[in-house]
Amino acid sequence: MTDPVVPDLTSLPPMDIPGRLPRLRASMAEAGVDAVLVTNLTNIRYLTGFSGSAALLLVTADDALFVTDGRYTTQSHAELADAGVAARIEVPATMAGQREAVAGAAAGCARVGLEADDVTWSAQQRYATEWFPDAELVPTSGLVEHLRMVKDAGEVARLAAAAAIADVAFARVRPRLADRPTEAAFALELDTEMRRLGAADVSFETIVASGPNAARPHHRPGPRTITDGDLVVVDFGALVDGYHSDMTRTQWVGAPSATQRRMWEVVAEAQAAGVAAVAPGVSVAEVDAACRAVIDAAGWGDAFLHSTGHGVGLDIHEQPRVAGTASDVLAEGWVVTVEPGVYLPEHGGVRIEDTVLVTADGCEAFTRAPKDQTV
Repeated sequence: MTDPVVPDLTSLPPMDIPGRLPRLRASMAEAGVDAVLVTNLTNIRYLTGFSGSAALLLVTADDALFVTDGRYTTQSHAELADAGVAARIEVPATMAGQREAVAGAAAGCARVGLEADDVTWSAQQRYATEWFPDAELVPTSGLVEHLRMVKDAGEVARLAAAAAIADVAFARVRPRLADRPTEAAFALELDTEMRRLGAADVSFETIVASGPNAARPHHRPGPRTITDGDLVVVDFGALVDGYHSDMTRTQWVGAPSATQRRMWEVVAEAQAAGVAAVAPGVSVAEVDAACRAVIDAAGWGDAFLHSTGHGVGLDIHEQPRVAGTASDVLAEGWVVTVEPGVYLPEHGGVRIEDTVLVTADGCEAFTRAPKDQTV
């Protein structure tokens, strides 16, 4: 990839949304279900392109029924047509009408899969007694999420664009740390700049953690004024067409202590080791171990308080987890973060994070903001 510039969001390549339902049907056959009711809205967006807040999608071997409410009549028709998705769209006026539409489409299906990770116990009971009384309900896990792990070219372009916006925004706002703003003020400026550059939103609540707050991995920015001697952890991302970016940089303001400097150096080395380990066929546990080995050798293993990373896409946290307890093996087209950290309450904290694409022979970073640390 070339050095990041403000991306042209009007020329992003199309995604292969029409090819996703056929791939889901192949997974359904392997799972032994005749139909699957998709209720997770992120999964529905992945399969159909629909970005609204209310929908159901029933997929069978030869049909797909999309159901929403009257707020989304026009939007659903437009978005599914733009995505090239072959699905029947129904907009019943009542919940009973939705139930009748879905139940009718599932008639004759002996085994109906539900998204077990997203369906509540009470909803499952309603589906069993009212929606599909003649079918066996089958809990499924990861049918769509597994498909989402491999990003197509259109998804890669959106992830790269989101990362480029974050890179440029940080470059523009970072000098403001020299003015010693509050955490909240700096976070607001960074968020505003990402929106000004074209982001639809931020990926998550931006973390700006300074001084003792930097030792809290998920600190929420507050009224503390950034001061000389602070380590400042900035964790942030931009949202483009539903796709997230995620990056952390740790700055120091003024002169660091010897311990703070060593913390930064150790985390930078650990993060580079983790990125170097990312390649097809490498287990996520190996990536985690590469980071932890460096931090363990420095004597700070107990201060690495979280997993090494996670998948990124339509969700800011999605499969796979990059952790020593996870068993996934990286594959080409996956997108993961590598974000080791060291957190010492008496000195602050350091985290450095990149989002990378697994390529045929290693990985490629979406996040390109320099890691130099002095303001």
